[in-house]
Amino acid sequence: MKSCLVADDSPVIRLLARRLLEADGHHVREAPDGAKALEACAEAMPDVILMDWRMPVMNGLECMARLRRMPGGTVPRIVFCSVEAAPDMIRQALDSGADEFIMKPFDAEILASKFALAGVR
Repeated sequence: MKSCLVADDSPVIRLLARRLLEADGHHVREAPDGAKALEACAEAMPDVILMDWRMPVMNGLECMARLRRMPGGTVPRIVFCSVEAAPDMIRQALDSGADEFIMKPFDAEILASKFALAGVR
């Protein structure tokens, strides 16, 4: 069973992602912002992170940059997600260390395919 952290300021997106990921056999934890996501990673580094771009306190790009500098922070696969999907935003996320990018809204099939492309089995 893979551990997954869902970092998103929307409780609705966190609930949707949790349900889809748990149905696919993942153990899921949640964080409402980038700072809480880093705290969760410091407690137990997940195998994969579904990371929202725009969050309060600390956005997804800053969170990912800090995460990658933490002990074990290069391990998690990171799938960025956003309602905005301009090509330059996708490129920025991938160039900054994300493994894949998903556009909101998503469903079980899209989430599973993006996790597979990111190397999450």
